Order: sequence, then C-alpha cells, then structure tokens
Amino acid sequence: MRADRLVSLVLMLRQHGRLSAAELARELEVSTRTVLRDMEALSSAGVPVYAERGRHGGFALLPGFRTELTGMGDDEVLALLVAGSRRGAQLLGLGPQLSAAMLKVVDALPARHRGAASDVAERLLIDPTTDLLARRESFDDAPTEAMREVRRAVISGLKLRIRYLPAAPVEARSDTPAMRSPTWRTVDPIGLVTVRDHGYLLATKSGEDRTYRLSRIEAAEALEERADRPDRVDLGQVWRERSEAFRNSGDLLTVDVRVNPARRIELASTAVAMHDERVEGDGWVRATATFQDERHAIWALWQLGVGAEVLDRPELRAAVRDRAAAVLAHYDEEAGAVPRERAKDG
Repeated sequence: MRADRLVSLVLMLRQHGRLSAAELARELEVSTRTVLRDMEALSSAGVPVYAERGRHGGFALLPGFRTELTGMGDDEVLALLVAGSRRGAQLLGLGPQLSAAMLKVVDALPARHRGAASDVAERLLIDPTTDLLARRESFDDAPTEAMREVRRAVISGLKLRIRYLPAAPVEARSDTPAMRSPTWRTVDPIGLVTVRDHGYLLATKSGEDRTYRLSRIEAAEALEERADRPDRVDLGQVWRERSEAFRNSGDLLTVDVRVNPARRIELASTAVAMHDERVEGDGWVRATATFQDERHAIWALWQLGVGAEVLDRPELRAAVRDRAAAVLAHYDEEAGAVPRERAKDG
C-alpha cells in the first residue's frame, strides 16, 4: 500500500507541479503527518523532491525529473501496444491523441522494455486497412472538428447542436441515391459508444431517447446551456436497453433462414440481429434474422447468393429468385446467348 502511495505522490507532483501537504493528504486520504513521512522516504530513495515554505509553498519535484513505469511485465507492455491500435479511439476522433499517448507511455518504460517494445511493434499488425482479399475496411468516421465538439459536450455535460444526415434506405446505397438532407437538432448527450466499426452518440431529445451514428454528424456545436441528464449513468445498461428496444420495435422484419456456416458472419454483420441459432445435421446454421424491412432483407440475402436460404417468407424467396433471373437474362443477352454448357466450361 505504501509503495503505491509513493508512486501516486510522484505522479501527482509531476502533474500539478506544486502541492501542499494538506492537498496531498486530502487526495490520498491520509494524514498530513503520513505525507511528510512519505516525502522523507522519497528523498532518501533519491527522488529530487523539495519543500518550499510560505503561504504559497508546498512540495515539488526538481524540473526535468523523469519517472519510469516500473514493475511492468513483458505481457503488460505487449497489452499496451495492442491497446494502442484499438479502433474505438479512431471512431471517437482520438486517433492522433492515442498515438501520441502511446509514444509517451513507451518513452516512460524502463530501458529494457523500450528496446523490446520497438522490436515487438515490428512483429504485430493490428486491424490493417485491408483484409486478405484486399477489401478496404468499412470504417465510420466523422469530421475532426465535429467530434471535438461532441466530446466536449458529452464530457462537460452541455447541450449539443448537431447537423445530422439521416440514414438512406439500404438498397439505395447500391442503386438509386435516396433524397436526403441534413437537419440541425439540439440534443442532451448521454455518452459515446463504439461497436465494431461504428460509433454512436446516445442522447435524448425533448426527453425521448435518441441514438445517432457519429459518421452522419456533419457538424456540431457544444452550447453553453447545461444538458438535461442524470449525474450518473450506467452506459452499458443504457446501450442494452436501447438495443433491445430497437430489436423489438414493430417496424422490424424477422425471417427464418438457413445460412452456410462460412457465410454466417456476413449475414450477422448485415442483419440488425440474429437469434435462436442452431446447427442442423448438414452443418448449416438455422436462425431467426431481423432486418429493417423487406427491402433490407432482400438486399442482405442477395449478397450471400446460394450461401443462405429464406425458409418462411414466400414473398422474399420470390423476390430473390426474380432478381437472380433478371441477372441471368441480362448476361445471356450480353454474351449473345452463349450456351450454358460452354459458359460452364469457362
């Protein structure tokens, strides 16, 4: 306990520059006499701490004193390096700050770890921008200035004004662009959440729950007015409640499907949710998939080709079949009605 307190003392002095014994005692929840004894111990151990007397006096460290992060194992250093690559910081607009912080952490490591950290960094690549098939990652991103204002409002408890672009229908992303226009709205921010490659702002508007994709916030302004929100929040619980409410809303469509296990992740990533999964005798996964609407379901299932099958909705089966027939007819015309036997032979 005392070793931890001594480290805390040094870090507090590094951060604040000069603190009185009473201030240190209050922060550490010990007596001023204990602080004085700890200061003597630090001085005896070679830490250049000194006392200044007078009304504005206190304890301080000599300028230029540098501390090291001691007591860290090799795996702890490795965990820090891996943590520095997490996508959450990028989603929240903190990518450059995280990189700078990690450099400072590595610089503060003991000498034997600094060299090893450099070697380890060359052997680990976390979350590259493309996968093995050279597909670029789909990554939410918001304007840096907008994210700075969003973070300020969330952390400081201020009302937030955002210029928000609503979502387009799913099929419009690959066919005809939807007519959308951003609008300004004022919200009471609750917190920020990152899920996979997406970032969300949880807020309320006129007392009603609202969830906004960070990538659709084009501009933001933290206002001076205090946000109407509770002082304490269990963000994990709030997210679970909103996720459940969204899945159970009457506007969603549930479909009984079978999916090739090799394509399951693709379906799970495009559907709103997947429930009641079970493996059948042939290895395929049977599940209940939830989609935004019928168009979303058709679009998502079409991406999987013969890797998925709708079981309970004849209208969806017919829609996917009709789309496949239209594609086949198109390519038969383009190729001059090449016999399928020749086409199959390549």
